[in-house]
Amino acid sequence: MKGAETMVYAIFSASVLAAAGAVYAAAIGWLYFRQERLLFEPETLPMDEPVSNEDGVREFFIDVPGARLSVAHLKLPAPRGVFFFMHGNSGNLKKWFVQLEAFRQANFDVVMFDYRGFGKSSSRIESEEQLHADVAAVWDHFAPLYVGKRVVISGQSLGTGLAAGLSARLSATGHTPDLTLLVSAYSSMRALAAELYPWVPGQVLRYPLHTLEHAAKLLGPVMLIHGEKDELIPIHHSEKLQSAFRSAELLRVDGAGHSDVHQYPSVRKALLAALGRL
Repeated sequence: MKGAETMVYAIFSASVLAAAGAVYAAAIGWLYFRQERLLFEPETLPMDEPVSNEDGVREFFIDVPGARLSVAHLKLPAPRGVFFFMHGNSGNLKKWFVQLEAFRQANFDVVMFDYRGFGKSSSRIESEEQLHADVAAVWDHFAPLYVGKRVVISGQSLGTGLAAGLSARLSATGHTPDLTLLVSAYSSMRALAAELYPWVPGQVLRYPLHTLEHAAKLLGPVMLIHGEKDELIPIHHSEKLQSAFRSAELLRVDGAGHSDVHQYPSVRKALLAALGRL
């Protein structure tokens, strides 16, 4: 009788393990094919709603394969240079294309665009390669306007990996940016995912965004800004990047978390000082 009970228990345990394995495999499969829903939080914007009502701001679209990307451009009369910015994973340009007074004060134009599916941009994000291609297409549209002027490539949160990739590409072609500014950066999205979701295999992530891998190719000065209380992307990611880049400084923002770092006066002061030195 005891042998029969043992056999039933073994069969039951095997069934439970098989069911758990099936659930786990299904969850991993869902993550692989639908991870855009977790990584990106776009908000659409009506076509007739302006991104900004400030003077000197122009909105238009840039056509890329399979999509039209919404672009906002602060154009000053005689700018010293351009601040080209890749925003985070949520919202749209109306959330990010703000606080322009600092750039007017430094006499820098500002260029930002919405990723696919964000704001007024059409289509949807399908791959990391597509994201990098869209960034390159928008920059290539503006690059001729700023020949001989100062160029700052910048990104915040999600946008830091894209900004680092663009700066590395420009450096490789002999057009090194005058400054690469990364706010709340990650060493790689894969490393961050491993910290947040250790139960998920790294191979599942289709957006590894290896910021650290761009360090060897990215020339020119790098400025990192990171909140010391950032719980989403801990500051040790920026510390790792600082040690990898050839010429990098790290501004630690005391008391700042992830979403509020740009609101601290020390960040505005550091930005104006950095632009003034160019």
